[in-house]
Amino acid sequence: MEQTEKIVERILAEIKKVVVGKDAVVEKVLMAMLARGHVLLEDIPGVGKTTLALAFGRAMGLSCKRIQFTPDTLPSDVTGFTMYEKAQGAFVYKEGAAMTNLLLADEINRTSSKTQSALLEIMEEGNVTVDGVTHPLPRPFFVISTQNPLGFAGTQMLPESQLDRFIVRLSMGYPDAESQLTILKDRQKEQPLDLVEQVTDAEGILSMQTLVDEIYVSDAVLNYMIALAEATRGHELVSLGVSPRGILALSRMAKARAFMRGSDYVLPEDVIDVFPDVCGHRLILRAKSRLSGVTEADVAGQILETVKNPVL
Repeated sequence: MEQTEKIVERILAEIKKVVVGKDAVVEKVLMAMLARGHVLLEDIPGVGKTTLALAFGRAMGLSCKRIQFTPDTLPSDVTGFTMYEKAQGAFVYKEGAAMTNLLLADEINRTSSKTQSALLEIMEEGNVTVDGVTHPLPRPFFVISTQNPLGFAGTQMLPESQLDRFIVRLSMGYPDAESQLTILKDRQKEQPLDLVEQVTDAEGILSMQTLVDEIYVSDAVLNYMIALAEATRGHELVSLGVSPRGILALSRMAKARAFMRGSDYVLPEDVIDVFPDVCGHRLILRAKSRLSGVTEADVAGQILETVKNPVL
């Protein structure tokens, strides 16, 4: 356990060479990966979403591919396709962008719903099926997808069924003045992304994922998660609350947070810390809440205040 803690610290240190002043976001992206989940980064352009994903690929020694989603991106660009090879006298599978460890899906809301849905099996099952033949993806496999909340002309918002596949939705936001000064100084003569060193590899990540799976969660904490989910379903501002899949995602993220703080059991504080990021994008608000300016984060905060956390 002590050795893996050092690996986690080194990974975070390498990422922070590039992503300055956003430690909480960096840590939660790593939690999501250790929890075998996918990440949706929703933010304005130019705050480092793409750089964050590339830095993780380098620090973790993973193969990384990037696909820029546009209105004319096809599902086969993601999944791959088969082509008849005359020399072999047979159809041969040609890999798509998804055949990698870390897939950066840039501006996913700028492509068609048909192409978005091509990610469903990939994110949930870890396989791609082309012409009836299933091809397993490399392990581990993560999707870090970016989405621009501004400029909705020509965009196709993700349906709820696809949003549910992301274990967390995060927002980076603007860095503070001190962090911006550091960014400007660091990029005068060199690209900090080139300074990111490999800390581990695919086998190391898989080993840490196994350790996260073994983190203990008491019945009291499990019941607390269920109470939070049920509170979302009965909230007056929510039309659709957190599903059982959402509770499972909350449990996995809480275990990953416990692992990253060096513990082998989950505390209520672990659940509280990740609850807004795991469950915010799973809430469908009523029209009156949207009109009054209430956000999913506001509702998540209200629920955390009203549901009593267990004393262990």
